[in-house]
Amino acid sequence: MVAPLSTWPWENLGIFKYMLYGPIAAKVLYSWIYEDTLKDLWCLHILVICALRGLIHQLWSSYNNMLFLTRNRRIKQQGIDFKQIDREWDWDNFIILQALLASMACMIFPSLDGLPLVNPKGFITLLLLHVTISEPLYYWAHRFLHESYLFTHYHSLHHSSPVPHPFTAGHATLLEHLILCIVIGIPMTGSILMGYGSTSMIYGYVLAFDFLRCLGHSNVEVVPHEIFNKLPFLRYLVYTPTYHSLHHTDMETNFCLFMPLFDAMGNTLNGNSWQLHKKISSGSGAKEGRVPDFVFLAHVVDVISAMHVPFVFRSFASIPFSTRIFLLPMWPETFMVMLMMWAWSKTFLLTFYNLRGRLHQTWVVPRFGFQYFLPFATGGINRRIEEAILRADRIGVKVISLAALNKNEALNGGGTLFVDKHPDLKVRVVHGNTLTAAVILNEIPKDVKEVFLTGATSKLGRAIALYLCRKRVRVLMLTLSTERFQKIQKEAPADCQDYLVQVTKYQAAQNCKTWIVGKWITPREQSWAPSGTHFHQFVVPPILAFRRDCTYGDLAAMRLADDVEGLGYCEYTMERGVVHACHAGGVVHQLEGWTHHEVGAIDVDRIDLVWEAALKHGLRPVSSVNKKDSL
Repeated sequence: MVAPLSTWPWENLGIFKYMLYGPIAAKVLYSWIYEDTLKDLWCLHILVICALRGLIHQLWSSYNNMLFLTRNRRIKQQGIDFKQIDREWDWDNFIILQALLASMACMIFPSLDGLPLVNPKGFITLLLLHVTISEPLYYWAHRFLHESYLFTHYHSLHHSSPVPHPFTAGHATLLEHLILCIVIGIPMTGSILMGYGSTSMIYGYVLAFDFLRCLGHSNVEVVPHEIFNKLPFLRYLVYTPTYHSLHHTDMETNFCLFMPLFDAMGNTLNGNSWQLHKKISSGSGAKEGRVPDFVFLAHVVDVISAMHVPFVFRSFASIPFSTRIFLLPMWPETFMVMLMMWAWSKTFLLTFYNLRGRLHQTWVVPRFGFQYFLPFATGGINRRIEEAILRADRIGVKVISLAALNKNEALNGGGTLFVDKHPDLKVRVVHGNTLTAAVILNEIPKDVKEVFLTGATSKLGRAIALYLCRKRVRVLMLTLSTERFQKIQKEAPADCQDYLVQVTKYQAAQNCKTWIVGKWITPREQSWAPSGTHFHQFVVPPILAFRRDCTYGDLAAMRLADDVEGLGYCEYTMERGVVHACHAGGVVHQLEGWTHHEVGAIDVDRIDLVWEAALKHGLRPVSSVNKKDSL
């Protein structure tokens, strides 16, 4: 049986829980529209305070997830996985709860609407009440919550998050937040009853309370240890992220709300608190932190998808990308950020995960998709990619895999430019297209005798065509260049060359039900496909699913092994735990310990080898096409 007050009354409402703000908002709108003056000003104050509280948590979350700024001062090195993100999804329940309680208090005591804007005495009274009542009350309540029954049925939920995060501060049961309502309410109520209350006091205390709660649950140390060296007594007056993180590690210590003084008085202060804080805040150790074994070098796709990153909205980045209405108002600001990135930004760390004790990171070249097709921008893009490769080589990365346009043939020859320019590279440069080809080829059923291939003379198109003709599959290669077609045809074994057929129009495929799309095609061009056609694709962006009588495959991708740790970010439109095949190709290259570069043309003879290596290491295909009868 569920313990009383351990669940939230609106936990099954989902996004509709925000309708609980409806009556408060309706009262503000009614007063604004139909009355001469804005009566019941407290309704507006409640909504504004709630919005500001949400903003404080969001800003702290964004800062915590800016790994390019915080990686050297992270307290716990693990990543936050999808399980923790899902558990903390409704972190803001407490804001709704306190909004409802505040509105009830304002209705019962109408005089609250007449508080002055400022009263200096109120801040002094509030501080005294906080230190003498709220701090010790929370300290002892927190200790009681660690007793067997209370911890099991209530407080264990808060401690279920392995890596502290600002949203973890709000991740607790209804009972715990009712206790916090008392803790935060006593100083404000006391000051108001003494006649010293003010609007600014309420705003300041509530927002400062949330700010300090977020600070304590931040996984990044932001308090410099030099402050405590100069003013030692301060370490007992305000806690630090490191201080509270020790409570999540050693749950018998560091119980205080904000002031370690009460842990010292209660003999529960962790003896390692100050030493660990100095170590982390000073960034002692290697300047670069732990060296990753593998790096996936990505780029931004477009302005809207640029917001699909953990340091913008963590929850949104944990689900596959799709354009949402709430993103549209932020488009202008993101566009301005794009221009600033173009002018000043360097390649930066976006996210990471661990796989079998190896650290895998994603770095991002600060360039958007359209910029790769601007002739005057290609030199700068190649410099950024080259800088990233040289940095990876310098710090000891084993494999760096180039994503999508970063390995564009016209840009750098699929990475050949960098390998030829720097022949002594220790880091292995990988385009990952061998596994991309393998994924596409293993989607094709064994009984297929003919395929239609667009983008046929591209790097991937060439490899797919040569592989299929060896399997005695007839390949209709759409290309206007007879010279390029014949060059590819001559690479095939003599007895297989007739299986490669050049076609110049889409009409040639009107009887072929297997289309492999490597070049974007319009709905009109899709109309030549017969009913029941399946569109395999390796084109970015994916083609529009125009035909209802046909099926469409996703971009080539693989699901990471089940023992991946700390993964909490969806790679563009990929499902959770799924990465693009070129990303997976780099992972396999690193896990296998291969010492060659994988750049330039795809080695068709290695396609099956790379595929088998991927399966051996637990990576799995994710296409909806049945794999049992594939090539």
